[in-house]
Amino acid sequence: MRVIVFSWEYPPRVVGKLANYVRELSLRLAKDGGVETFLITYHDYWTGEFEEEGVKVCRVTNPVKTHISVLTWVLTLNQEVERAAANIYYKSGKLIDLIDVQDWHFIPAAVTLKKAFGIPFVYSVESLEDHRSHGANAPFNMAIKSIEWLGTYEASVVLVKSDWMASEVIRAYKVPEAKVKVVNPETKHWFEDILKVYKGVMGEFR
Repeated sequence: MRVIVFSWEYPPRVVGKLANYVRELSLRLAKDGGVETFLITYHDYWTGEFEEEGVKVCRVTNPVKTHISVLTWVLTLNQEVERAAANIYYKSGKLIDLIDVQDWHFIPAAVTLKKAFGIPFVYSVESLEDHRSHGANAPFNMAIKSIEWLGTYEASVVLVKSDWMASEVIRAYKVPEAKVKVVNPETKHWFEDILKVYKGVMGEFR
């Protein structure tokens, strides 16, 4: 199995809890899951390809340096994520089984790669705009929500970390209940549960 993980934060760039969770997931995939694991992430200046304990990490930076909001930052950065993922796809002999998109930031890239190359993706929800900006319905917030909705619509599975988040995703974006899978990283068998989700998506997409 070959998997590409997208995450907007990854050590040494730590913004919140997601960075260390993605690192643990990626290391477990490479070491314990027998998965050839690629990770595409962002860094201001530390860019290029590195191998870290079996994980093939590619760090990209934003070609546009001045931004008025996180939204313009995300949308211009996605082209670099797409480019890096396409390079991995061709170098691997067009044999990428799955993309796991952590949080909403790189959903546009994942959708493009799904349409262009037929690579399914899992959308791993870390948070929702409804919670980050409670009650806000300005154009800025609606644009982010539209990206989150696109992720829930195009993903083969929406992965969440709690029953509460599962109910919120279903409420906010009318996602079919069967499409939402709860995998709590605090539980003993969380990693095995994620592997089951990956394998299930691969089986359905083929």
